[in-house]
Amino acid sequence: MSIFSKIAAGEIPSYKCAESEEFYAFLDINPMVKGHTLVIPRREVDYIFDLEDDELARLHVFAAKVARAIKEVIPCVKVGVAVLGLEVPHAHIHLIPMQSERDMLFSNPKLQLPADEMKDTADAIFAAFNRQS
Repeated sequence: MSIFSKIAAGEIPSYKCAESEEFYAFLDINPMVKGHTLVIPRREVDYIFDLEDDELARLHVFAAKVARAIKEVIPCVKVGVAVLGLEVPHAHIHLIPMQSERDMLFSNPKLQLPADEMKDTADAIFAAFNRQS
């Protein structure tokens, strides 16, 4: 079982931003910028393009809803999207609030945000996500 599967199952704590029966979104613990969120399918699949077509489409629709919630909470020009998938063997989408394209450079130093700031950010995104329903 991957670390992301354990997070989605509640076995490892996370800063939950959104969830559904099929998908889970949580703050990256090594964020590039405040609000950097990971979106995963609950079903453990290593490579995003190994998801069934309809599941991949639903994942992207869910991620779009999370991105709208992030944009409501974190002042940014846009929310960038990246799919890398080498660091954890579980399909995931990075949603990154952007002021400029430099915010999407994964070689940038990662932030160390206090736990209370992470919790407040996740709670605000979660509330914004739920207002969309």
